[in-house]
Amino acid sequence: MPRPSGRDRPVTINDIAAAAGVAASTVSRALNNPGRVNAVTRERIEAAARELRYVPSSPARALSSGRTRAIAVLVSDVTNPFYFGVIRGTQQQLKAAGYAQLLIDTEDSGELEAEMLHKMRRSLDGAILAASRLPDRELARLAGEIPLVTINRNVRGVPSAIIDTPAGIGQAAEHLLSLGHRDIAYVSGPQRSWPNEARWHAMREVAARHRLTFTRVGPFPSGRGSGPAAADAVLNTGATACIVFNDLLAIGILQRLRERHVRVPEDLSVVGCDDIFGADFCHPPLTTLTAPIEQAGRVAVSMLLSRLDRTSAPSPTTRQQVMLPVHLTVRGSTGPAAVSARRAGH
Repeated sequence: MPRPSGRDRPVTINDIAAAAGVAASTVSRALNNPGRVNAVTRERIEAAARELRYVPSSPARALSSGRTRAIAVLVSDVTNPFYFGVIRGTQQQLKAAGYAQLLIDTEDSGELEAEMLHKMRRSLDGAILAASRLPDRELARLAGEIPLVTINRNVRGVPSAIIDTPAGIGQAAEHLLSLGHRDIAYVSGPQRSWPNEARWHAMREVAARHRLTFTRVGPFPSGRGSGPAAADAVLNTGATACIVFNDLLAIGILQRLRERHVRVPEDLSVVGCDDIFGADFCHPPLTTLTAPIEQAGRVAVSMLLSRLDRTSAPSPTTRQQVMLPVHLTVRGSTGPAAVSARRAGH
């Protein structure tokens, strides 16, 4: 079968229609909704398309199918190593499913997050929001406009993959208590962070169980640059140990403590959260909560694609939330409380 005249011109459905002896509208139905065309005609059209080496354009596919095959992944700070794992996990899963990933840095701003989703919603099949800074009401409203899944955010009616760091915070607090620490501080992360509040709540539960009172300092931005102010705030409390919102902030704290000649863990024990790349390169290596970060990205994609592929009403067995466990990895930044501190605790 000869190619249409004008060799450099892309093959169109009109060319296929002429070759197959059918109307262009029939070709469109056969290629985009094959169930609406009888088998004999469909096979003839598909054979013509193969012979002519027809390649549908992405915009054409989007117009005909209502799908763009593009998913946005929104992170609050693309320079935070925590998101490296999330991005890797989503990218692998989306690529395997034939989707493109659009990465958006929301700069820790709920307003920018909402603005970007509003602007791009017609160019996307759905979105994955990692550690969203949006208020619950706004997040629920957006979930009604565009298929989305959150990571580390728990809002009723919005599917989510949650890394269970609150349970891990309980492990970390019990670890410190077993080492004789009674004065423990929580170094708070961003004020609008849902995981931050969940982690502090978990610490308060441990404190209540042991009839203790833990201190909270902050909030602090979650980057390493906040470490000096956070370290000074912890030292002002007189605590012998601290649990920190994330590893980046904890690494900044370790640097400041070294400048102030505060020994870790002899004078102050430090626990981080996430076990990012580099957490074991610190001096001393950081005790932290090891989280399945890449898996969270993969799970979020699977949940979103399941929603997109649904052709009927949602099944009552469809999972709206997947909880991913963490575990405490003990390294050199935690140790026994000083003898004087243990005696004071008794």
